[in-house]
Amino acid sequence: MDWRVRSRSIPHLPSSMTAAYGGVAAAAGSCETDAVVDASIPVEAAPQEQVDEVVETQRPWITIVWNDPINLMSYVTYVFMTYFQFSREKAEKLMNDVHHEGRAVVSSGTREEMERDVSAMHSYGLWATLQRDD
Repeated sequence: MDWRVRSRSIPHLPSSMTAAYGGVAAAAGSCETDAVVDASIPVEAAPQEQVDEVVETQRPWITIVWNDPINLMSYVTYVFMTYFQFSREKAEKLMNDVHHEGRAVVSSGTREEMERDVSAMHSYGLWATLQRDD
């Protein structure tokens, strides 16, 4: 049985799909062509390459609040307690890190969560950024 195939572009199909369709997709190619395919001839799958994948463990993202000359230390403490639900002691410790070290890591997690936290800090008027944890 001959099958006429006219194709402009057919994506590469797995060998199981190619065999299921009698080799039509494999013979069609990726350019415009007329191909005659004999469906009675078995199609052999191309050998699969072995690829060693290196899976990097996902490093969490962090939110960093930066020191600024505008906000009072008491206000920064209030924001940390209000938004992050930190205790007064933890909020004051992070506020002191911001004030004395110039920055403090206030949260970590997925990128989406950190984008939300950074946006919240901006809405409170604090300077904040996110980055991958080192």
